[in-house]
Amino acid sequence: MVVDQRDKTLAEVAHEKNERGARRAILEDLFYDFHRSRRQVYTMNFFRGIFFGFGTVIGGTVVVALLVAILSVVQHWFPFLDYIVELLRNAHR
Repeated sequence: MVVDQRDKTLAEVAHEKNERGARRAILEDLFYDFHRSRRQVYTMNFFRGIFFGFGTVIGGTVVVALLVAILSVVQHWFPFLDYIVELLRNAHR
């Protein structure tokens, strides 16, 4: 009985390793299918990061500018906003 159980676990281990190896081979094949060299991948990711950061800064600037523009229009509709603005002005003096 012990021999059968050992053979079973060895068979399972062999099956798992074979399956992992096949998955890794597929992933490597897909990776090298799109990108022939690591330098190309690093260059692409570098420029992707540059543009992602640039887009984030531009997007944040636009959102803040729109928020300030909306608050400047809405400020007169709500009297407590004038009070908050005065508090902020006095806090910086």
